Amino acid sequence: MNDHAATGGLDILPVPGLPEFRSGDDLAGAIAAAAPWLRTGDVVVVTSKVVSKAEGRLVTAPTDPTEREALRRQLVLDESVRVVAGFRQTLITETRLGIVQAASGVDASNVAPGELALLPLDPDSSAGAIRARLGELLGVTVAVVITDTMGRAWRIGQTDAAIGSAGLSVVHRYAGQLDEHGNELVVTEVAVADEIAAAADLVKGKLGATPVAVVRGLTLVDDGSTARDLVRPVDEDLFRLGTTEALAQGRREAVLLRRSVRSYADTEVDEQALRRAVGAALTAPAPHHTRPVRFVWVRDRAVRAKLLDQMRERWQVDLRADGFTEDVVRRRIRRGDLLYGATELVLPFLVREGAHDYPDERRRQAELTMFTVAGGAAVQGLLVALAAEDLASCWVSSTIFCPDTVREVLDLPETWEPLGAVAVGHPADGVRGPRPPASIQDGLVLR
Repeated sequence: MNDHAATGGLDILPVPGLPEFRSGDDLAGAIAAAAPWLRTGDVVVVTSKVVSKAEGRLVTAPTDPTEREALRRQLVLDESVRVVAGFRQTLITETRLGIVQAASGVDASNVAPGELALLPLDPDSSAGAIRARLGELLGVTVAVVITDTMGRAWRIGQTDAAIGSAGLSVVHRYAGQLDEHGNELVVTEVAVADEIAAAADLVKGKLGATPVAVVRGLTLVDDGSTARDLVRPVDEDLFRLGTTEALAQGRREAVLLRRSVRSYADTEVDEQALRRAVGAALTAPAPHHTRPVRFVWVRDRAVRAKLLDQMRERWQVDLRADGFTEDVVRRRIRRGDLLYGATELVLPFLVREGAHDYPDERRRQAELTMFTVAGGAAVQGLLVALAAEDLASCWVSSTIFCPDTVREVLDLPETWEPLGAVAVGHPADGVRGPRPPASIQDGLVLR
């Protein structure tokens, strides 16, 4: 075949009247019943969602939006081999099929409110099975393309692409051929299966309950290739490690991603991610080449409960002793209560080892200030590093007001000065993007 073009034109035909599929249903049988007019040489294009339904790739999901989103994000990670990129609430992942797309193909559209859909386990095999079954039922030799919707780099909008294929050459290679001007084509390759998928979607749509279409008019060559052959090999991928622009954008947004999150999802925190964040925080600048900050990760739940309970009791006693009204006491206690709901709890401490003991009061106060600034820098470093690890956090000052209680419960030296507490976890309402920079009108003074 010298060209993949259908010079005689194409017909793109919807297949209406298909039922709602459930696990175990005969998908190919339903297609044959709805389209007995199929001919040899047709390409049957099937939306992956109905393949997933028939193959039992639906997951029961809670109807509560927060819980549903938490499950969806976990499934996205479970279905991926790596996260390629993230932007606001969207994760671009590489699936076990080698496909790079948003959210590992995990989808909540066109399924019941209590379900989420995963991609078929092996779409190429599914395409082959549907093709064989249609041949048995109708006596025709067709090709089958299974599609999913994907975005495209540097282009607005989504289009359907082939994730499974059987019975056609998925790529037409023009290398070595001459164009009409006599120029030899060197690297031109046309993703025929993707073009078929996109064309069929023009009659399938997303809301019309028409998950199958037929493309007629192509000259098919079955070279044994499948949609897996459309996945670009790693050594040919120019964008696998990202671009300079993406890295620069990430650096600009690093601090802006840090937000104070007060409600956390019931999702475990990656231990290594938290450790990396602490390691980054410990690089904060400090006076005299010291390392004046320590982080205590309170992992023992019994110890944590004891600590927070005793801190709460101490605050109430002290606030009432200072003459605050009961309303103020209750409001301040509620602010500290968010630490109970955090997935993990990390407490920073300032240790002034290495500080100079100046006899002059002015210099002594300056020395104390330097160490205090170093402690604040480390705390901010932790919050930013957690955000970079896609973890939410909230700094609460509460430990500063009951240092003796904190040191006693955690069995720490008297020289360790609490710098508040950091709640860590995944946000209950999903990941939010960077906030806009603050106005510098009142914050930057020029001289």
